Amino acid sequence: MTQALEELGTHIELKRPDSVLGWSVAFGELTVDVAPSGLADFVDFLRTDANCRFSTLVDITAVDYPARAKRFDVVYHFLSMYQNHRVRLRVSTREDEMVPSITGVHPSADWFEREVFDMFGIIFSGHPDLRRILTDYGFRGYPLRKDFPTTGYTEVRYDETAKRVVYEPVSLVQEYRQFDFMSPWEGAQYILPGDEKKDGAK
Repeated sequence: MTQALEELGTHIELKRPDSVLGWSVAFGELTVDVAPSGLADFVDFLRTDANCRFSTLVDITAVDYPARAKRFDVVYHFLSMYQNHRVRLRVSTREDEMVPSITGVHPSADWFEREVFDMFGIIFSGHPDLRRILTDYGFRGYPLRKDFPTTGYTEVRYDETAKRVVYEPVSLVQEYRQFDFMSPWEGAQYILPGDEKKDGAK
């Protein structure tokens, strides 16, 4: 299987040196690093080339590397049911750059790209309807960025008096607690019924 993927990686690089920045096979999977400029054309090549025929878009997601200049990797997974292969495309992009939409090649990318936009704030140029899909209207921030606070910025609750849903700034009502990361059993300072028998007491 590894040899077949290496042959496929070589074939893709030879056919599209304009788009392929590099490729590798690891853990039985082929990963191809792609330049964002010709992304849609390259995805179309993967779909139509006789040795590839990656006709099924499985998923689009992203990874956040806040310390890098090119902060995000947008990751695409494709399946070829004809050749029984999978390929992963990786496109690195800066926070202020846009990534070309592939909805013209794979219409199913529509909601995937909206989800990546909603969670990471990555803008896909040429997308027909790029708006949030998982979070609420007026939501602030991008929840899967590593600098997004775990508590969020606002909380939602139903106000019984106003008879409607209201948004409020997050307020943590409990005192700051020191967590020691021990399980409740390891940190327990009390004796449970039956514990007296552990030392052989009758």
